[in-house]
Amino acid sequence: MNSKTNLKQKLIDPIIENLIVETISPQSISTEIKKTFSELEKPVQLKKDLNHQISWLLETIKKKTGDFNNQVQIRNVGTVQQIGNGVAKISGLPQIGINELVQFSSGCKGLVLYLESDSIDVILLGSEEGIHGGDMVTSSREIINVPVGPALTGRIFNALGEPLDDLPPIKALDYHNVEVEAPMIIERSPVNEPLHTGIKVIDALFPIGRGQRELIVGDRQTGKTALAVDTILSQKNCGVICFYVSIGQKKSSVLSVIDTLKKNDALAYTSVLIASPDDPPALRYLAPFSAYTMAEYFLNQGQDILIVFDDLSKHADSYREISLLLRRPPGREAYPGDIFYLHSRLLERSCKLNDAEGGGSITALPIITMQQGNISSFIPTNLISICDGQIVLSTSKFNKGFKPAVNIGLSVSRVGGAAQSKAMRSVANELKINLSQYEEVERFTRFGTDVDKTTRLQIQRGQRLQILLNQPDGSPLPLSNEVVIIFAATRGYLDEIEIEKVEIYENYLLNWFRKNHEGFLQDIDRSQQLDLDAENQLHVILAEFNLLFNSGEIFNE
Repeated sequence: MNSKTNLKQKLIDPIIENLIVETISPQSISTEIKKTFSELEKPVQLKKDLNHQISWLLETIKKKTGDFNNQVQIRNVGTVQQIGNGVAKISGLPQIGINELVQFSSGCKGLVLYLESDSIDVILLGSEEGIHGGDMVTSSREIINVPVGPALTGRIFNALGEPLDDLPPIKALDYHNVEVEAPMIIERSPVNEPLHTGIKVIDALFPIGRGQRELIVGDRQTGKTALAVDTILSQKNCGVICFYVSIGQKKSSVLSVIDTLKKNDALAYTSVLIASPDDPPALRYLAPFSAYTMAEYFLNQGQDILIVFDDLSKHADSYREISLLLRRPPGREAYPGDIFYLHSRLLERSCKLNDAEGGGSITALPIITMQQGNISSFIPTNLISICDGQIVLSTSKFNKGFKPAVNIGLSVSRVGGAAQSKAMRSVANELKINLSQYEEVERFTRFGTDVDKTTRLQIQRGQRLQILLNQPDGSPLPLSNEVVIIFAATRGYLDEIEIEKVEIYENYLLNWFRKNHEGFLQDIDRSQQLDLDAENQLHVILAEFNLLFNSGEIFNE
């Protein structure tokens, strides 16, 4: 009897130790139990039936561990094979899934990005300090998620929703998965409601609708971020919730944007998500996906959201860095083969939902950086084909002092007038015609060609329009102000104004309207229309102002 007891303890105790210490998988427990029973029967020649042996084994385990079902946790376990530069290759973990979180023995968490037949690739969400080859890795059985809720508005945080400001911790209403499927076509409605940017050239020529994806593309230092930030500033008192997502930008640039938002009281309706260059590449990769998840909470409440991604070229570089470190086959310009799919499934989450789904919208303004004006390079062409239009900024126009330096020939909005207010549409049509005529005939004047009086007037009007479309950073205009100044330009009220005085004319005209005709401006902002009676009234007001301006009396008021 003693020999039987000793043999049982010798065979069973290792199994129990594995359950407690190593937490081996259920498959391993089953194999060990079968092996134990075969060993018990042969040397000892126990005559008891198999059911009795199983009952005896479970009773023995319960005595040492308590309730087997409730207290013994069985988890998948893997081993670190390689570690470095924010990525790790792990063997084991046979039941792991994509986007699942794993826990390293150092306390750091990782995100499963790729699965192979005998290993998995993980990107670290923290520092790799303390992680070494051979360390144990366990599955958390959780898909990566981020906090959502109204508490995020007005806060500054990272891609995981962890606060970066000096305010108290964010009280999340819930946690949602980072990657979800985009709304189906049947849940969407056409983009037909304007998103006012406050930038004259954009609202007049390349209108953006709520639910649209409009790419901002240009070389470095051409005003891409300023264009997007002005759009955020213009959403004040419009009920639009904004997200500014900084991906790989210098901290000084991000601080400048935050300071601008604070000065203009825009941080109250804006969330700032920062993935800085010194963060792990995993956080830069997750940043835009996390922002969409946070924004979709408000979308499901029927609200309108604007997201600025600054910029997706850095996001593509981070994904390329991760892929090359994981030894994935490089493609064009060393980017992985699925870089197009990465950005398409990201931006496809922008939408305008139908009334049955709440009627909310997510408008995306992704920013991309060109190299020396090469708009046909890999990432820009990918994003142009994904988005609903692009605003191209010209380095040469920027150097000449035009701000925003929009290249009218290369820029386009595929939504067009469907997402433009009626008031702006009524005055912008003639603006497009005048600019097109100017660009056509201006080429001939470069060769010294003699032109008639009509052509000369077209050129002079075009020059005034070019100056009129200039707009300093941080000064978006209400819709009514844009309508008034463009109406004055296209109806000939600037034709007799000297080119050097066009900017002065605009400033005095808008100030005069705000002082003497505030009700007229409010009517346009409220109705977003310019009917025939309003046009006639506007003609009378502009004629009166031109008399005061030409006589110099306006300067004395």
